[in-house]
Amino acid sequence: MTVAFILNGEDVSVDSEPNRRLIDILRGDFMLYGAKRGCLSGICGACAVIFNGSLSAACMIPAFRVHGSEVITIEGFSLTNNYTDVVRGFSLHNVENCRFCGAAKILLTETLLAEKELPPPGEILSAFDSIRCRCTRSENLPAAVMEAAEIRQRRRRGRKH
Repeated sequence: MTVAFILNGEDVSVDSEPNRRLIDILRGDFMLYGAKRGCLSGICGACAVIFNGSLSAACMIPAFRVHGSEVITIEGFSLTNNYTDVVRGFSLHNVENCRFCGAAKILLTETLLAEKELPPPGEILSAFDSIRCRCTRSENLPAAVMEAAEIRQRRRRGRKH
């Protein structure tokens, strides 16, 4: 089947078996390696992408569901000002971005900030429960996300940091 979708802002299509996983399409057909093949059961967060506006496990999304959708990978997101805001907020609060969970933490922060301009700390911690992270102390996450939100607000309002 032909799977047509929006990938990192571009209209793309690929021939695929209906049950082939999105993670395999991204890595095999588009050479996008930011989403990792982790547990392949949707638990670890290594294969995180933004799928139709929500953080999703690419290993759990079959090709037939991808047709007509929008997918943003860490590679695409890294080209935006919003990415810079998140990375700066993380850096200021010692949130590490290892090769296993870094992309998921960044993309999750983006989905949180897209939903609420300044999410409450408890909501931030609860959201991060979906990512298996051993490189960052969880108590650093709310401050980092809130810092990223404040950086974004200042940038959008035209004020210097």
